[in-house]
Amino acid sequence: MFLEKFSLKGRSGIVTGGGSGIGKAIAKGLVQAGSEIVIAGRNREKLEKAVEEIRKFGGPVIPIQTDITKMEDIRNLVDRTLKEFGKIDFLFNNAGIIRRTPAEDLTEKDWDDVINNNLKGPFFLAQAVARVMISQNRKGKIINTSSLIAVQGGKRIPAYAASKGGLAQVTKSMANDWAKYNILVNAIGPGYVKTELTEPLRQDKERYGEITGRIPLGRWADPEDLVGAAIFLASDASDYITGQTIFVDGGWLSM
Repeated sequence: MFLEKFSLKGRSGIVTGGGSGIGKAIAKGLVQAGSEIVIAGRNREKLEKAVEEIRKFGGPVIPIQTDITKMEDIRNLVDRTLKEFGKIDFLFNNAGIIRRTPAEDLTEKDWDDVINNNLKGPFFLAQAVARVMISQNRKGKIINTSSLIAVQGGKRIPAYAASKGGLAQVTKSMANDWAKYNILVNAIGPGYVKTELTEPLRQDKERYGEITGRIPLGRWADPEDLVGAAIFLASDASDYITGQTIFVDGGWLSM
């Protein structure tokens, strides 16, 4: 049956930023679809709590504390995943940060922190995972978390906009380079989602109302609204899709 193409039974992979928000929701969905996963993030306590929650839906689920801005941590994450599962079928590059400040006030440190977390780290983790897939001659799926801000500037988030625009472009570049190895690289572009990163926006009544009023579906996304696209892109159902960003934004970009 065609629906079997959406199954992830027997698949293994990594979800970064898996301790909360979109990453945790995606991890739950991937496990329910049959996969075994490593969830990675900086905060060990969050990871361990997330693992307890996710394991109720299946498993195994392995937490690995990781800072993707550090090459040593990237190597450790990939090596330990291989030790646990022997292979890597998919990667969800979901970890990211944001700094909210007007462009005229953004510091060099904030710029570097955002670019290193949201663009440099995901690229080099994808590279490390792709090398494993190539060496094992395995089909693979790499999915990056971009943003609708990849194609819009947003307000007071210049470094974030640069990082997400860059990630959408490097997604295309990796897709072109690795297609010959049957490694498909795509991105999910969330709209406005109810997470810790967007809490300041939701507390700003004026800005919250401005954003919500523009969303055709009339509401912000829950993290679970991203899960369908995630499972699709990790599964055999998307085997002829690469180099794309699928926007899950409630219709925002159609306005």
